[in-house]
Amino acid sequence: MYIPKHFDEPRVEVLHDLIRARPLSTLVTLSPDGLNANHIPLLLSAEPDPFGTLRGHVARANPLWKEFTKEVEVLAIFQGADAYITPSWYATKAETGKVVPTWNYAVAHAYGTLRPIDDPVWLRTHLEMLTAHNEASFEQPWHVSDAPRDYTDKLITAIVGIEIVITRLAGKWKVSQNQPEKNQATVVEGLRTRGSQEFPDMAALVESRKNVD
Repeated sequence: MYIPKHFDEPRVEVLHDLIRARPLSTLVTLSPDGLNANHIPLLLSAEPDPFGTLRGHVARANPLWKEFTKEVEVLAIFQGADAYITPSWYATKAETGKVVPTWNYAVAHAYGTLRPIDDPVWLRTHLEMLTAHNEASFEQPWHVSDAPRDYTDKLITAIVGIEIVITRLAGKWKVSQNQPEKNQATVVEGLRTRGSQEFPDMAALVESRKNVD
């Protein structure tokens, strides 16, 4: 990933926050047929230092867990907030007209070695942790144990676990740091007039990175 210096986000804790908030990854692997991309929720553990471990599962019928090149790192992409930025939001548009559209976004790339895990005990523990993470915001969280045991035991036989110890992390926060402060301010104003949740999320990111060189 191309990362200009002013868009670089190297802090592990910030990247971990994005991964936990947006756990649906695009997992890119190299198979005998070429590159594959699967969309898989991955649960982050902070251990081992410095980057942590990602854990998930795939359908047993999915060839990903068998047909990947073990000698090549896999790449898990986690997409944060993103938004189209219209030139009309820039304060300098009225002054010079020298403005163009762009797209703001935040993204984390996690690299590591993939390990398949075909173990029902491991899988049940993983599913309980993954469910607890994603149900935490609900008033009445659903638990794996709420479903009949024989039902979940049968479903578990149809999946295979995957584990990725992260060896490299890269982050890119492209959130108007390259714009003058008055353009950053008017971008925030413009974003906050939009309806989707993505827009206020991006406005907050732009505000958090004002005056970053």
